[in-house]
Amino acid sequence: MAIIGLTGGIASGKSTASRYLRDLGASIVDADLLGHKVYEPDTPGFEKIVNTFGHDLVADDGTIDRRILGGKVFGSPEQMDLLTSIAWPEIRRMAELEFSEISENNSDVSIIFEAAVLIEAGWQDMVDEVWVVTTKIDKAIDRLEARNGLSREDAIKRIESQMTNKERIEYADVKFDNSEDEEKLRSRVEYHWKRFLKRTSN
Repeated sequence: MAIIGLTGGIASGKSTASRYLRDLGASIVDADLLGHKVYEPDTPGFEKIVNTFGHDLVADDGTIDRRILGGKVFGSPEQMDLLTSIAWPEIRRMAELEFSEISENNSDVSIIFEAAVLIEAGWQDMVDEVWVVTTKIDKAIDRLEARNGLSREDAIKRIESQMTNKERIEYADVKFDNSEDEEKLRSRVEYHWKRFLKRTSN
């Protein structure tokens, strides 16, 4: 079993690349989906977050009110670091459980660990290769305006709050650009997937 850590900035196209890799036979573990599970009631992450940030986070339906939590952590690097110190280890734990379950069912399958914060969280040791999807800043802005309905100013803020393409590429075993159309991205994904299969079959 080999694991690829797939990462990239917001609106880079990593989820699209992940979908293509699923079509090519890979199993996908999505860190973003696992992140949502951290906030579910009756989980270790839920208890830690509520005890750390206050019981006023809990809405009438028993779930964490993400808007209240956001108000406590956004704009405060210290509070955001505190939140990630709870969430990231929980995501890692759940991801490793999924890796084990997938391997038990099919030890020959390759896993794609799609994680926007792969590098920031220090999860490179969980994977055999790091793949980075990049796109030009103007393309990312256009996508955020169209997809998320953000203003240009807000889109730029989102992008600038993250690691840069240059910083991510320093950690990349494989990198490919997604500044053109989806067919070009699909072609690049297929090319690198074939090369990966050759590397891991030797």
